[in-house]
Amino acid sequence: MKKRMLGNSRLEVSALGLGCMGLTFGYGPATDKKQAIKLIREAYEQGVTFFDTAEAYGVANEQLIGEALEPFRKEVVIATKFGFKNGDSGQGQDSRPERIREVAEKSLKHLKTDVIDLFYQHRVDANVPMEDVAGTVKDLIKEGKVKHFGLSEAGVNSIRKAHAVQPVTALQSEYSLWWREPEKEIIPTLKELGIGFVPFSPLGKGFLTGKINADTEFDKTDFRNIVPRFSEENRKANQALVNVLGEIAAHKNVTPAQIALGWLLAQNPWIAPIPGTTKLHRLTENIGAASINLSLTELLEIDSAFAKIKVQGDRYPKHLQERVGK
Repeated sequence: MKKRMLGNSRLEVSALGLGCMGLTFGYGPATDKKQAIKLIREAYEQGVTFFDTAEAYGVANEQLIGEALEPFRKEVVIATKFGFKNGDSGQGQDSRPERIREVAEKSLKHLKTDVIDLFYQHRVDANVPMEDVAGTVKDLIKEGKVKHFGLSEAGVNSIRKAHAVQPVTALQSEYSLWWREPEKEIIPTLKELGIGFVPFSPLGKGFLTGKINADTEFDKTDFRNIVPRFSEENRKANQALVNVLGEIAAHKNVTPAQIALGWLLAQNPWIAPIPGTTKLHRLTENIGAASINLSLTELLEIDSAFAKIKVQGDRYPKHLQERVGK
């Protein structure tokens, strides 16, 4: 797989990474450990060198990645995150300097490594000055425990404040054909400052694959049950989006997911999406998107088709929406 540089930092990662959250958290029951390790190692064998986890996904998630990647640790980039009270996203933010240090030490242990390649603040903490957060990570970098600093779902002001203290290597936020809000202010700011972009949910939490419709029933523990965009009514309305994607994909003899990922990769050379999956065949399908070349004409056709469709439903319930863009 081709490699990409995340902004001016020169952090080299595979064009597509692997988001590992869903292996243990957010989308129903955890994947069997042996299967999860097999999937992570298969991703590496197929060229993925960029793996994403977080304290908030549970100790098991970081430990899983640590064990799976231990044989080739030096060949991969591991990103993890801090920023929630007791590592629980349900308890609210906590990015106090002492907490950041505590998370770093735990993550190093769980990941079986002596350095965290990319350490994100998971959500901006309104109670802790961004200068203190960036300063703490800067110290961790000086101590050799962290290599790069990142932010997740941060707004322009926070990005600028952080970058002035410790250069931000990457911003991780949602971005896809059905969530293009970052194009307004975020992407121009990242381009100006030389910061890489790591889109999560690049397949719209699975919706852009075409495998979810109004009749789909999610596991009771699946996060999508509380997402307005995934209500039965909105899924029915948003089907038009998937239909268009399917038509475009059919013309190129590829899948809707591959078109959605190919479109993202074509937006900027410093974008590295991190689609997640628990299935080996989906992993291979996603990785295949890195080889798809969309012409300028095809990109304009996609933009034109999607501009005619208004996506229905918010991407987060209100209490989670309040945490982003700060």
